[in-house]
Amino acid sequence: MEREMKPYVLKRTGEGRSLPTLSLDYAQALNPQQLAAVTAGPGPALVIAGAGSGKTRTLVYRVAYLIDSGVDPGSVLLLTFTRKAAQEMLKRVGLLIGVRSERVCGGTFHSVANTLLRRYGRPIGLEPGFTILDRGDAEDLINLVRAQLGMNEKDKRFPRKGTIAEIFSKCENTMHSLEDVVLGEFAHFSEHLEDLGKLKRAYETAKQQRQLLDYDDLLVRLRDLLSMDETVRRTISRVFRYVLVDEYQDTNRLQADLIRKLAATHDNVMVVGDDSQSIYAFRGATFRNIMEFPTLFPGSTIYKLEENYRSTQPILNLANEIIRGAAEKYSKHLFTRKLDGPLPVLVQAAGENTQSRFVAQKVLELREEGIPLDEIAVLFRSSFHSFDLEIELSRRGLPFVKRGGFKFIETAHVKDLLAYLRVAENPLDAVSWNRVLLLLEGVGPKKAQDLLASFFKVERPLDVLREAGGRSSRGLKELARMLEEVARLGGTSPAEQVNQVYEYYLPLLKEQYDDYPKRMRDLEHLYTMAERYHRLEEFLSDLALEPPDQSVVDVEAMGRDDERLVLSTIHSAKGLEWQCVFVIWVVDGRFPSAYSFMTEEELEEERRLFYVAVTRAKRHLYLTYPINVYDKATGSVLSRPSRFLDDVSSSLLDTWALVEEEGSRDWS
Repeated sequence: MEREMKPYVLKRTGEGRSLPTLSLDYAQALNPQQLAAVTAGPGPALVIAGAGSGKTRTLVYRVAYLIDSGVDPGSVLLLTFTRKAAQEMLKRVGLLIGVRSERVCGGTFHSVANTLLRRYGRPIGLEPGFTILDRGDAEDLINLVRAQLGMNEKDKRFPRKGTIAEIFSKCENTMHSLEDVVLGEFAHFSEHLEDLGKLKRAYETAKQQRQLLDYDDLLVRLRDLLSMDETVRRTISRVFRYVLVDEYQDTNRLQADLIRKLAATHDNVMVVGDDSQSIYAFRGATFRNIMEFPTLFPGSTIYKLEENYRSTQPILNLANEIIRGAAEKYSKHLFTRKLDGPLPVLVQAAGENTQSRFVAQKVLELREEGIPLDEIAVLFRSSFHSFDLEIELSRRGLPFVKRGGFKFIETAHVKDLLAYLRVAENPLDAVSWNRVLLLLEGVGPKKAQDLLASFFKVERPLDVLREAGGRSSRGLKELARMLEEVARLGGTSPAEQVNQVYEYYLPLLKEQYDDYPKRMRDLEHLYTMAERYHRLEEFLSDLALEPPDQSVVDVEAMGRDDERLVLSTIHSAKGLEWQCVFVIWVVDGRFPSAYSFMTEEELEEERRLFYVAVTRAKRHLYLTYPINVYDKATGSVLSRPSRFLDDVSSSLLDTWALVEEEGSRDWS
């Protein structure tokens, strides 16, 4: 919440000495908790900023206050996760106190590291003119080194260059060994651990010889510099006497280590973040950083921002209860002056499609009540959770934009599987034939075109596959066998046909994609969707609907065509807000994911993810969960709402159970 500033001059004195003149009325501009953090004295400070509590405003005023108090702007370092965030903050500081803010050093960890290495990097063998490799360049260098080591002749299961770069990056950012990263997150490549170790060492040598740094090296080499050269470490620390860090809960081990070293000659470090919104472990961020800050900086003062300017109190009551169950946290209680508002609604749906129809219908009702589509969001744990909803929205002509992951029909592996089904349904579908043929070893574009030409000259295209020769003959015969079986199942159910194709496609999926375990989950969900259809033709027709963000069907009035309902993964929604939020698939086994049950750390991150989802809503919040859902991966039936709601008082939720009207596709 922004309030108009009233600049004034305040003269303060104390104990016989004159204090600097302040040009802003900080007490008028900030609430008491924000003011305490902004006017904090020297020394380490941890600001726990609850959702919607004015975190950015507090950082902006902190920078302004330091300069206003006589601190040299050039000695202030503001570290953020995006360049845009730093620019926006410093722009706002400039609006408060003028050109004095222009000498503040603000930027991302990587941009600041780049500047410092070019200026001070010679003691570790870095010349100022070193070259930074982008991700594509780094992958190409990995490929080159791999070829030089003779590893390019490895079988197809050896990870591709992009996956190798991801593995190496995870090692650096988590400060974990290659073995720990591979066995922990890429176990399907554990047989190549020794070769990956050789490749990593050769890659590092190649970069050093050529004065090349990849993106992660900027932080790694700065850490090396600050660790190995005490003179440089103390020099840089004396330059930046005040260090401020945004979104500290999203830092990794390497970044936390750098912050400690940058403050070698002082402890004037203020980090701002929310332990309850630490949700990026998959990127290497660690929840432990924000919890262990007081240990890293003994004598830290902890400030809490708990007044929320976004949501109504009923939504905050639910959020407080959800996070209260966290095993480890900084205790805080979000409150607001917006006391009135409807209770969050927990909606039980008879199945996934009932859930989708409810969301679509409710969105239309909310729009009729005057809430614009772009003020409504549907959030989900994983990208594939929205696939059925996307079909329902398309059917109803509701325009949407999806953030985080691809839309269902745009994912390559889903397009592959559907191509097989389309060929089985329509043997004249040349586009789908071309796609499935090119997936086979030994079939290139020319061979595929020759086969297609032959198909259309005969009555039974599968006979052409069976009679084909050359090194692709075995694969073509196997394809013919599978398609014949799919056709035979045509009188049963589309789900069984999907399963038949899935069994055939799985080895190809594993060869083609290094992240195949995640993609398998998408295809298993496709099977679940197919179960509610009786005919393959109907199933394929629904999936082939034109994406509504390319051909928008106007739902209501002229002048509103540019509105889009927002579909988003929760990770992509962090920092955003909407008048109305639906959180779908709030069923135990999907949220939290069954895969998170393995460790307490993963389960706790799922809880924080749920908290982030709930706190995106300003006024309306709907939590929906389908029941009697068979989960193919675990072989269990999912029916109970998320365990994160187990200890939530029933008085904090309005509970609905959707009942199908007989002979209708709607609910009552």
